[in-house]
Amino acid sequence: MPTNLILNFLRTSANLKKIKRQGWIDKLSLKNPESVADHTFSMAIMGMIFSDLENFNTEKILKMILLHDLAESITGDIVPEKISKEEKNILENQTIKKILSQLPQSLEKQYGSLWDEYQANESKEARIVHQVDKLEMVLQAKIYSDDGHSFENLCVFFDSANKEITDPKLSDLFKEILEK
Repeated sequence: MPTNLILNFLRTSANLKKIKRQGWIDKLSLKNPESVADHTFSMAIMGMIFSDLENFNTEKILKMILLHDLAESITGDIVPEKISKEEKNILENQTIKKILSQLPQSLEKQYGSLWDEYQANESKEARIVHQVDKLEMVLQAKIYSDDGHSFENLCVFFDSANKEITDPKLSDLFKEILEK
């Protein structure tokens, strides 16, 4: 096992702890918002619980969650206003391939397939991960709102999630988050 390559992969992954979520900076002018790693951790907890309750493939969902923003360890957190969705997808696909190439070939292939599945958003697990991503964003937005940040500035996050959360149980959680 080439430990130096794996160590490079681990260092790249750990960089997510330093990448701040750009949307919170842009919309709320936060000086110290959550990191991408904070977001991923919260998503993993949500995904684990929801997946286990609904008898989905929890291992697959957790791996997708851990991979879903990994490219941002190099690219940073790119918000929709900065580049087109197509450009972002191309950049993230190139970046994730570079990151995963640091792993043994079997893992590179496995994680690359999960990444592709997540990006295609066609499997039930991928669809749930995309929706959990939005639900976690809503929960964090509500936390910021409860901390005194303008609800109006957060509406863009709530509106975005409302359009994309289609699973009935996640939709119920979304509504409950907003009501509290």
